[in-house]
Amino acid sequence: MKKYVLLFFVFLFLSCNSKDKRPILGSTTYQQQLNASFKDATTSPLLKKDLKNFKGLDFFPIDSSFIVEAKLTRTENAPIFEMPTTTERAPLYRAYGILDFKLQNTPFQLTLYQSLDDLKEDAYKDYLFLPFTDNTTGNESYGAGRYMDVMLSDIKPDSTVTLNFNNTYNPYCAYNEKYSCPLTPRKNHLAIEVSAGIKTFKKH
Repeated sequence: MKKYVLLFFVFLFLSCNSKDKRPILGSTTYQQQLNASFKDATTSPLLKKDLKNFKGLDFFPIDSSFIVEAKLTRTENAPIFEMPTTTERAPLYRAYGILDFKLQNTPFQLTLYQSLDDLKEDAYKDYLFLPFTDNTTGNESYGAGRYMDVMLSDIKPDSTVTLNFNNTYNPYCAYNEKYSCPLTPRKNHLAIEVSAGIKTFKKH
């Protein structure tokens, strides 16, 4: 009899435990990984009240037309400058190059940046920074713009690189004002609705 009682409690524990372990939301691996990092209190930028109610970030539907090939033209001898941020912090950046690409058959350009702070850290020295705004900015997407990471290793020998606007993210200051975030330069505006990637965050 004791054996059956023990088995019952083991089954009950496993059943309850499985209910607590809800699957991470997201239509792609990228979205699932981003949601997982936001759900984890050790890595999340969310305020405690927002983390408590967090169920997942909002994204536009996946749209393959916002996955494009861009041609990179390196900016030679680019001057180092202080990137404005949401605080008094002024990190040092330089323009890495100009990206030429088309969205909906319309040509666009964005400047790709390199952080001097990232160059000092082995974990981030391969990262390039692509901030942008578009015609959804301030409405469906965050008012200060969105970011995309481009890796040096992603640049092909013919100087082309794939830009996936479905894999964009918001600066941390979109979730918590304690963070200091680079402001998107005005020239990195796309006069089109980029209805792909991360949406604005609705705080609780």
